[in-house]
Amino acid sequence: MDIIAKLTTEFKIQRKQVENTVALIDEGNTIPFIARYRKEVTGGLSDEVLRELNDRLMYLRGLEERKVEVIRLIDEQGKLTDELRNEINKAEVLQRVEDLYKPFKQKRQTRAGKAKERGLEPLAIIIKLQQEKSGDIYEIAKPYVNPEKEVNTPEAAVQGALDIIAEIIADDADYITELREKTWESGLISVEATDPEEKNVYDAYYGQTELISKIPNHRILAINRGEKEGKLKVKVDTEQEKMTTYLKSQVITGESIFKDVLSDTVEDSYKRLIAPSIEREMRNLLTERAEDEAIKVFAKNTEKLLMVPPVKGKRIISIDPGYRTGCKVAVIDETGKLLAYTTIYPTQPKNDVAGTEKILKQLIEKYGINVIVIGNGTASRETEEVVAGFLKKNSYDVVYTIVNEAGASIYSASKLATEEYPDLDVTTRGAMSLGRRLQDPLAELVKIDPKHIGVGQYQHDMNQKKLDGALSGVVEDCVNRVGVDLNTASPSLLSYVAGISSTIAKNIVKYREEKGRFKNRKELLKVDKLGPKAFEQCAGFLRISGGDEPLDQTGVHPESYIAAKKMMSKAGITGDDIKSGGVKDIYERILFAYPSLKKEDSLDKLAGDIAIGVPTLKDILDEMKKPGRDPREDAPEVVFRSDVRSFEDLKEGMEMSGTVRNVVDFGAFVDIGVKQDGLVHISQLSNSFVKHPMDVVSVGDNVKVKILAIDKEKGKISLTMKL
Repeated sequence: MDIIAKLTTEFKIQRKQVENTVALIDEGNTIPFIARYRKEVTGGLSDEVLRELNDRLMYLRGLEERKVEVIRLIDEQGKLTDELRNEINKAEVLQRVEDLYKPFKQKRQTRAGKAKERGLEPLAIIIKLQQEKSGDIYEIAKPYVNPEKEVNTPEAAVQGALDIIAEIIADDADYITELREKTWESGLISVEATDPEEKNVYDAYYGQTELISKIPNHRILAINRGEKEGKLKVKVDTEQEKMTTYLKSQVITGESIFKDVLSDTVEDSYKRLIAPSIEREMRNLLTERAEDEAIKVFAKNTEKLLMVPPVKGKRIISIDPGYRTGCKVAVIDETGKLLAYTTIYPTQPKNDVAGTEKILKQLIEKYGINVIVIGNGTASRETEEVVAGFLKKNSYDVVYTIVNEAGASIYSASKLATEEYPDLDVTTRGAMSLGRRLQDPLAELVKIDPKHIGVGQYQHDMNQKKLDGALSGVVEDCVNRVGVDLNTASPSLLSYVAGISSTIAKNIVKYREEKGRFKNRKELLKVDKLGPKAFEQCAGFLRISGGDEPLDQTGVHPESYIAAKKMMSKAGITGDDIKSGGVKDIYERILFAYPSLKKEDSLDKLAGDIAIGVPTLKDILDEMKKPGRDPREDAPEVVFRSDVRSFEDLKEGMEMSGTVRNVVDFGAFVDIGVKQDGLVHISQLSNSFVKHPMDVVSVGDNVKVKILAIDKEKGKISLTMKL
């Protein structure tokens, strides 16, 4: 297979782009580095496309390796034909290769295997050829009777031979391919309750039947979980007669004395061997499809959450709510440094509202607090009511917001948190983390396994290796898109920078602690284990403010400094211009340097003059215009509140604003200011057809919604965006 040609066709890009990208990957370059600093080579492929191309490249290479292995294994058995070799080499999916290998694969002891050991394979061949038009089957079988091999009668000999034929039918790659397609087209997934009387979260699926090809991904994951928990029984139903009719048309070649026994054998082969195998395949295929889609949604949600804009320059009271043990409070300054911590008891059983208000008053006045952050877990609603009531009674210029606390408890009890704050208890670390999530979501959330940050669905039921790989890629892309302050970043954040391992990240922090602030990017080469290749990959993503080299605070890669300085000279730009916030009129300056040319022509001329590609030149100019620009500035801002709304305040038909907290296959969950998020079902997202909720909304979006229905008993709110 020409892998380059296949990738070119699948991704609808030029062959040269694929060749160059594959070469860069094979050289050990990271995806963020390729996406940002090799645009001329790849033709400007995005990090998302590059990751997909890399995944597909790995699959196709694995496919080719498996073909070579399968051909070798069959050849060692002396059974490889030119036709079979060609069929294997033509295969475009791994499943086809395995189908072709199946007849030659070592099997555990089967009925057919035992029959072969008893010398019945020649009889099976006679029956399969169907050449006898008259006579008696059992007379033909008599020579194969052998009591020493437990073949005591002609009937036993015939049965053994038919077992061999049943396995031959079940191992035929072409038959299986056809039956697989028929099952996909017309097969049904049937769901039953293990206990029809039991009421549980899965009772909506009791007695449900759906076409395999039509069942939604989220439903697959739900019934898989229900089956795993022993609440549901799931099976694949097929049109058995349709399947066996097809098989009989392939196996039975005409009238012969073997027609009836072959007909029975086909039915046995399908029912005993083929149907169970295809059922497993269908279930696996559906699960894999559902997992892949769920992982894509999870990854996109994670990206949106990580790219929520940081809330800078705020002093924060961060509250981790609780009942019996109280609410843990941490006070942090603008940089996330812990100033104070305590415990308040605004909720049951103490209900110490007066004491809580007294402490809040003291903290606000002593530390100049701007924002109060409340975690959204247990006792969040009650704590919010007290905070909102307190703010309403006082004239402080303070607002509050709710922060998703998913994963905070995991982080606060982790080895990492213990290393970062060895003198603090677990609960204080958790409260502190919530406040820092508001100040810089990306820097704080990278400390937590991405699957624990609360924007997925059925994440614990998925292929964990595949999920971890996808989410790690998303975090890596986000971190490198934003850039990292080399002199303040934690090891957790640094470890996601292109080319930096967790060991190198710790070495960077160790160097910083021993030698002081990094003064320039070149100094990175003095860090233990950070060699030239790692430097090439990471340098452009690490920022240094107030250092020796003004360009170090931008996303310009050191390899382009010579070209960048030539450009600065032509445009009359100094290092002080960069340090003072950039050059807003940089494109005008370029035009001024080439007065006879239009904008695009001037860029082409400048790129040629300084020996650099136009895409890289544009990136450099954008960095000069706004050095170290944070792409998170384009995302919706955090919504702050000063008052609270209760569940009882809600009425059908009420219109309000909300923030999207999670997006799943069947809709979006929106925070409208009460404890329970409301659901906008996919059918209520837009007046036009919506293929997937992500086509309309993303995590962090601020949206207008209307209440469709309220179920107070279950605490459910149905919303619509069709206003």
